[in-house]
Amino acid sequence: MSNLQFLWFILVGVLFSGFFFLEGFDFGVGMTIKSLAQTRAERDVVIHTIGPHWDANEVWLITAGGAMFASFPMWYASLFSGFYLILLLILVALIMRGVSFEFRSRMESDAGRNFWEWAAALGSFFAAFLFGMMFTALVKGMPINANGDMTAHFTDYVNLFSIVGGVAVTLLCYLHGLNFIRLKTTGTLRERALQWAKPLYWVLFAGEVVFAILLFFNTDFFTKKPISTTILVVALVALTVLATWGVYGNHEWLSFISSGLSLIDVVVLLFNGLFPRVMVANNSAYSILIKDASNSPYTLHLMTVISLSVLPIMLIYFIWSYWVFYKRLAS
Repeated sequence: MSNLQFLWFILVGVLFSGFFFLEGFDFGVGMTIKSLAQTRAERDVVIHTIGPHWDANEVWLITAGGAMFASFPMWYASLFSGFYLILLLILVALIMRGVSFEFRSRMESDAGRNFWEWAAALGSFFAAFLFGMMFTALVKGMPINANGDMTAHFTDYVNLFSIVGGVAVTLLCYLHGLNFIRLKTTGTLRERALQWAKPLYWVLFAGEVVFAILLFFNTDFFTKKPISTTILVVALVALTVLATWGVYGNHEWLSFISSGLSLIDVVVLLFNGLFPRVMVANNSAYSILIKDASNSPYTLHLMTVISLSVLPIMLIYFIWSYWVFYKRLAS
C-alpha cells in the first residue's frame, strides 16, 4: 500500500465524518418537525434553524462519493452496485426532505403544509436510519466473489446488527439535532429540546452497550484490532457522558460538540475496522483491499494537488456561512 492510497482512504473517512457531523444535526432537526415542534410557528423556527445550511452540508456526501469514485473505483463499483436499493431509498429520502422545505413554504392550506412537514420528518428519519444500516451491514461482511461482485440476499442487508446500527445512528442524529436546536433557539422550544434530550441519552447508553456486544460477535474488529477498537468504543461512551453532562448542566456547546464527535467516532470506528480493506467479504480471501481498489498513482497525485488547493476555500466558506447565521431564532 502506498502513502497516497493510505492518504485517500483517510480523506474519504474525513469526508464522511464531516457529512455525519453536519448533516447529522440536519437529520435530527428534520425529525423534530413533527415530534418536538407543536405549533406552526415552532415548526417554522425549526426549519429556519437549518435553512441556510442543509443543502451545503449535503455537499460533503457528494464530495465523499466523488472522492471514492476517483480514488477507489473498485470500492465505488462494488459498494454502489451491491447496496443499490438501499442507496436508492436514501436518495429518495434526501429528495423528499429537500423538496419538502420549498413546497411547504408555498402551501396555503394546513393539509398541504402538514403533508410536506411529514415528508421532511420521514425523509430525515429514513436517510439517517438507512445510512446506519448500510454501514453496519458493510462491516459485518457481505457475499462478495473473486471479481468484487456482491450477490447479497435480504438478510445480508436487514438483520439484527444492521437494524441496531440504523437505530443507533438515527438516535445519535436526533440528539445532535436537539442539541443544535438548543443552540439556535430561545423560549419554550429550546426548553422542550432540553427536556426531551435528558431521557433519550439514557436510551442511547443502553443502545451503545447493545451495539458494542453485537459488534464483538458480528465483526472481526476486536480480534484484528483489539486495542484501537476498544479505545474507540470507550471514546464513544465517554463522549456520550460528556454530552449528557452538557444536557443536565445546560452546557449547550459541550453537548452539541460531544454529540457531533460521537457521530465522527462511529465513522472512525468503522473505517478503523475496515482497514486495510474497503469491502469485507464473508470469505476473507475475497475482501477488497485498499491496494487493489485504488486508482493509478498519477491520478491519486493529481487529485491530491487539486484537493489541497480547493479544500481551504471550502472550509473558509463553511465557517463564514455559519458565522453569518449564528444568531438565535425566537420560537
